[in-house]
Amino acid sequence: MEAKRGRKPTDNPPAVRMSASLSPEIYIALQAIAKRKKVSLAWVIRDAAEKYIGDQTRYPEERH
Repeated sequence: MEAKRGRKPTDNPPAVRMSASLSPEIYIALQAIAKRKKVSLAWVIRDAAEKYIGDQTRYPEERH
């Protein structure tokens, strides 16, 4: 039997899919960042979300 291709199994829980609407300007800017870093658009969005959560955790009094 041939081995399946794709990602190697990890101990991490499966990712949750979501959908979000972005303005064309933000979408174009994110695409440019992804291209410059040679990563996927999804990677850029995940990275931004992780940084945002970290900032909100460090400075909770500034939440909106």
